[in-house]
Amino acid sequence: MNIDQFITAVEEEFDDEIASGSITPEVRFRELFDWNSINALRLIALVKTEYDLSINAEDIQQSETVNDLYQIIQQRMG
Repeated sequence: MNIDQFITAVEEEFDDEIASGSITPEVRFRELFDWNSINALRLIALVKTEYDLSINAEDIQQSETVNDLYQIIQQRMG
């Protein structure tokens, strides 16, 4: 998986809230849309389903940007 594939997966999951092409690696999650616990759970489920990896709310909180979270996922993929 590369960053573009991750971004595409996030855009597809949140297509009801964000426009395709609006995410870049530098975009801050909290600026994309109204960030709440439901959206955090959606993101956690996306990572589990797409990549068979577990992330948690703390991982998301520590991630300012899309790239920050991508780097956490990459580290766990080994």
